[in-house]
Amino acid sequence: MPSLKDLKNRIDSVKSTQKITKAMQMVAAAKLRRAQEAAEAARPYAERMGGVLASLGAVYEGQADAPALLAGTGNDQVHLLIVATGERGLAGGFNSSIARLARDHANRLLSEGKTVKILTVGRKGNDILKRQFSANIVDYITFREIKNVGFAQASQISEKVQSMYAAGEFDIATLFFAKFNSVISQVPTAQQIIPAKLVMPDGEGEGQLDTGTVQYEYEPSEEAIVADLLPRNVSVQIFRALLENGASFYGAQMSAMDNATRNAGEMINKLQLSYNRQRQAQITKELIEIISGAEAL
Repeated sequence: MPSLKDLKNRIDSVKSTQKITKAMQMVAAAKLRRAQEAAEAARPYAERMGGVLASLGAVYEGQADAPALLAGTGNDQVHLLIVATGERGLAGGFNSSIARLARDHANRLLSEGKTVKILTVGRKGNDILKRQFSANIVDYITFREIKNVGFAQASQISEKVQSMYAAGEFDIATLFFAKFNSVISQVPTAQQIIPAKLVMPDGEGEGQLDTGTVQYEYEPSEEAIVADLLPRNVSVQIFRALLENGASFYGAQMSAMDNATRNAGEMINKLQLSYNRQRQAQITKELIEIISGAEAL
């Protein structure tokens, strides 16, 4: 049975931990609002770009000279999985849920005889996946030293992916990230970005983009616009995924630290109760010894 001193030290230790988790919860809450606004602001742009490509893509339907980023290589043997996670932990199941979705997808492809290559973005995802797929990880990108990840970082990833595609290193690229719904809900999402898929997943597998019935005339030409938009679309979709991940991370961390703070409070109450009971028992024992000694005189 622990002594009173041990219980007191334990209570002080848990109180210190509770202060840390409470501070982390407040920091995450402060950063969440800005990250959520950025993620929500990026969605209409990314979806509208998908709509424009869906409209323009009809021009190349059935044509042999369609751009490679739109038509693909004509094969689906080699798959590149771009797994975007956080740089830090203490965010509940945020990182592990994305890695789990990518792992299940990779295992399914391998069981079908496909070749799987993995590009990890974020330290935590790399740490999780390298336990099982160390031989499949072809590159690892981290932005740990960057305070606010922006379009420049998304372009860096996009250039890396497109250079691999141009070199014939893969046939299909799928992006994995967590779509932010709320503080308690972040949905792991898989989105094919190469070749461009003209259906935007919403996390539940629904929804063909509404391209509208309005006819547009393009200048200089539809072909020139498609050639410019397709590489840009890869960067935009990756940027959107990074923003969604940012909001999801702070939401998950806020929820996790709130739970940790409440659990620490419950532990303090239990330890304090044990401390009071043991202290009372010790006082009672000392009183009995004093009274017994007095009666013996």
